[in-house]
Amino acid sequence: MKLHEMTYGIVGLGIMGGSLAKSIRANVLSMGGATGKILACNRSKGSLEAAIREGVIDQGFESGQVKEMLKECDMVYVCLYPQATLDFLRDNKDAFKSGAIVSDISGVKGIFEKSLPSILRSDVDFIIGHPMAGGEKEGYVNSSEKFFVNHNYILIPQEFNKKENLDLMRDLVYAMGFTRITETTCDTHDNKIGFTSQLCHVIASALVESTSDDGITAFGGGSFEDLTRIAMINAPLWTELFLLNKEKLCAHIENFESQIAAMKKFIQDEDSNGLVKYLSDVREKRLRMGSIRQVAK
Repeated sequence: MKLHEMTYGIVGLGIMGGSLAKSIRANVLSMGGATGKILACNRSKGSLEAAIREGVIDQGFESGQVKEMLKECDMVYVCLYPQATLDFLRDNKDAFKSGAIVSDISGVKGIFEKSLPSILRSDVDFIIGHPMAGGEKEGYVNSSEKFFVNHNYILIPQEFNKKENLDLMRDLVYAMGFTRITETTCDTHDNKIGFTSQLCHVIASALVESTSDDGITAFGGGSFEDLTRIAMINAPLWTELFLLNKEKLCAHIENFESQIAAMKKFIQDEDSNGLVKYLSDVREKRLRMGSIRQVAK
């Protein structure tokens, strides 16, 4: 089956689920001759009604109707919190269409590697994935098909995944506007995401909390705003992500603390030579990181 002929199911029509639906509609099902459709299930009826009104989805299902939706779907995106995703897979194990491809958007993956074998049916292919894009605000109203353009997508193939399904997933990822697919293991994903995403949210949150002056932004020139945009955080979601990845995240926090301590000592000791060298090394390292990213694209 081709991408434009498939029936897609979105479970959870929030900012990510809504963005996936909008992107599939705009980039896959808008072509001439497309016969596929998009179905969505969500707790909030208002989001479903908005998506239907905007022509993003073809049909909406409330939570109690999800089994009815799943039996029609060739590909399903489960856009829930990590533990809720596993619970959903377990509770609806028998409802998926035979041959369906199922994927997730969760920010931690070790939990899936441990649990999937005991949850999945052999005729349903779950492909572990993580679209590295989104926004700091919540809800369908803040979703956009443009979130994914020129961003990175992480895939974590498993031994049980069928080659043709992995190829189909890669085609869909590129069709939605992602320009790079990184394929890795669950452990590597959780370690690196612990640094590039979770640690950054920890730092941004701590930076905001470190001042008691709500009017501090009157003195901002952009640096504080850039550093703390992601501190406008979905507290329940990020609490779950932090705790599920606590060993790797705490190791990153400890390393960051040691670097903060090193800079503090340079400043306290008025060691200008040491501070200049440190900051120069930082600049060169960051430039190398940018070059590596460009080459990877």
